[in-house]
Amino acid sequence: MPKALEGITVVDFSHVVAGPLATHFLALNGARVIKIEPPAGDPLRDYTAQREQIGMSPAFRGINAGKDSVVLDLKTASGRAEALRLIRDADILVENFRPGVMARLGLDPDSLAAVNPALIYCSVSGFGQTGALREVAAIDQIVQALCGLMQLSGHEGDPALRVGFPVVDTFTGLLAAFAIQTALVQRERGLVRGQTIDVAMLDAALVMLLSVVNPLLMAGEAPARTGNRGFSRAPTADTFACADGEICVGAVQPEQVETLLAALDLSALLDDPAFADRIARIENAEAMHLHLAAAFARKPAAEWEVLLQAAGLPAARVRSVEEALDLPHLAERGLFLDAGGDRLLNAGFIFREGGPGTDRPAPALAK
Repeated sequence: MPKALEGITVVDFSHVVAGPLATHFLALNGARVIKIEPPAGDPLRDYTAQREQIGMSPAFRGINAGKDSVVLDLKTASGRAEALRLIRDADILVENFRPGVMARLGLDPDSLAAVNPALIYCSVSGFGQTGALREVAAIDQIVQALCGLMQLSGHEGDPALRVGFPVVDTFTGLLAAFAIQTALVQRERGLVRGQTIDVAMLDAALVMLLSVVNPLLMAGEAPARTGNRGFSRAPTADTFACADGEICVGAVQPEQVETLLAALDLSALLDDPAFADRIARIENAEAMHLHLAAAFARKPAAEWEVLLQAAGLPAARVRSVEEALDLPHLAERGLFLDAGGDRLLNAGFIFREGGPGTDRPAPALAK
């Protein structure tokens, strides 16, 4: 069955992660993505510590599979002319230069309206095309620092800590892909002829943090650093050292707490006013944690995982990424693709018919 975006052409001027990730999801859903690269190539091609991977790093290959590469020097008249030729027949343009760069090249939305009035034009930047911060340089960890994210991980008093992967870039790319596909629906329904989209990493990061931002906006509830304790702040939703390894448990609802304490032979705690209800347990969280930690230390994490999952509780042994990828469950769900010999992740959702995927590898830099 044809994929949803077959017949859609994307001219992609973006580089590194956020923009290319947005077009990656479009490519997985059938769009033709023409990746425009400068003569030196997308810098992500060289994001590797292995000399033999320079030019085709795994980071690059993983989010550029199925795309075509076209090398253009946009500083030259011929390069800009070729870009205009490609844009004239495209449905979507994606770029993540600093604000103002595309305008200086004559490739901004207003300039292109006469060339392709139906074009969906998506700009991805650190702080957006408008606002006092629009000229400030940004990469993932800078936005993590600015938006408050680095003050959410860890415990009170700990140094600021970035999330251990480019989470802002990743969410920004997903948000941009969603915005682009929303604009396609607008156009297909005749609501607009073309569209201009402005996606900012800072905006996206705060949307990603909505579970703590909205309570702050609505009720003045400042977020607290809770370490491995969950968003609920319940001491029964935490990570515990076991006789071997660690277990993460998410007992939040009253019935889940009862089930957890029964499994740990700690049901009697519910008769203690200090632990009898949710608020009492939060107020006495450290004392509660000591009881739970002592119980979990009696068995290996692998045993607790089996026992707690069988009881219907959210629980998982803490694994490495390598261990997680070896779960047979993921292969059964078709999460992995073979793109020309590269094993990589698919889009992360399943359609009964015509779902995402590609069998083409990332392109070598065009000559």
